[in-house]
Amino acid sequence: MTLSDTAPILIVEDEPKLAALLAEYLRVAGMPCRILSDGRDVLPAVRAMQPRLVLLDLMLPGMDGLEVCRAVREISDVPVVMLTARAAETDRLLGLELGADDYICKPFSPREVVARVKAILRRVRGAGIAPSPQGSAAGANVAPARALVIDAVRHHARLDGHELPLTPVELRLLATLASHPDKTFPRAHLLDRMYDDHRVVADRTVDSHIKNLRRKLQAIRPDEEIVRSIYGVGYRLELRTDRPGMGAARHGVAAIDNPAGAMPE
Repeated sequence: MTLSDTAPILIVEDEPKLAALLAEYLRVAGMPCRILSDGRDVLPAVRAMQPRLVLLDLMLPGMDGLEVCRAVREISDVPVVMLTARAAETDRLLGLELGADDYICKPFSPREVVARVKAILRRVRGAGIAPSPQGSAAGANVAPARALVIDAVRHHARLDGHELPLTPVELRLLATLASHPDKTFPRAHLLDRMYDDHRVVADRTVDSHIKNLRRKLQAIRPDEEIVRSIYGVGYRLELRTDRPGMGAARHGVAAIDNPAGAMPE
């Protein structure tokens, strides 16, 4: 999916004053918006307008925000940021497990929302762009024969030549794990690399994102557990490079311009 800079931000919020306030701040920041107040209208709107990002309230008439997020994830990889007055950790984790990219707890500053939206859009602006042709400067740095290719500038990752539709947080986690395959990374280390603003989140938040990352990796390699849990410690990447049909030239990991600061040696 390639995101157009002219596509709108979809604000799904049943409090008219709050929705209008968010829309005003986003428009001033140069982002057109559309507002919906009923959860049942979201799926048709996502199909019709292909928004750049969805700001999704959890408490909605017609269809709960969690149900909406689940339904959106079945048809689109559009970034979803949940707006929630539910402070309970279980609600936030459930949203992440359903595929949300981020969450913001109410009450919040509209400026914070704009900053979070900008940060996510920076990460996904190049999503879906094909790798540079071989022989170009970028193509020379990212070997097409690698089993796993990560280009964090474009928010782009491929496994065995297949596109991985990762959220910004999932890409950061994968890039960190791939920087040292077979090394076990403690949860605390992964937490430090998940978000730009280094917010304080629970260990279980890592587990939720890892679960989603595994699901996407296993869609390509269903017979492998590429991200392995090490009980009481954390996670490590175990990437087989001797699979039948891969050929001798396909090996290892390539990662360039990793914002998490983790680069392969």
